[in-house]
Amino acid sequence: MNFEIVEEVIDFAIKREEEAYDFYIDLAAKMDRPSMSAVFEDFAREELGHKAKLIAIKESEFDAPFLKETVDLKIGDYLVDVEPSPGMDFQQALIVAMKQEKAAYKLYTDLAAEVTYENLRDTLLLLAQEEAKHKLRFEIEYDEIIKDN
Repeated sequence: MNFEIVEEVIDFAIKREEEAYDFYIDLAAKMDRPSMSAVFEDFAREELGHKAKLIAIKESEFDAPFLKETVDLKIGDYLVDVEPSPGMDFQQALIVAMKQEKAAYKLYTDLAAEVTYENLRDTLLLLAQEEAKHKLRFEIEYDEIIKDN
């Protein structure tokens, strides 16, 4: 997929945040324990916050900011190849979530490298940082599970 204008980049990122929200809500529903569900519901809410930031950028005034050049983003690089399953335990769910956050981080850093509009680039880098923090939280949780076993 090629992006030629900033609005297309933002629309793509908004769609990814909506997908992330759905992903975490779905994962929460598959968990056996309410505490596990709550972890993923919290992440779903954070993804909605990311979407709101992107919408705010989209609704602001642009001076026709274009990407540095037309870019093939290789969308497959940002997809997670593991689907949550109903019998998935918390440890398996954390692995899927870590992969999801890593893909989101890569998406936002790659997009940021391609835009010339400073405000959008800064927002994309901020979102990348938030996705990296999400991944770290999952890694810490995963480490705690491994220690307990």
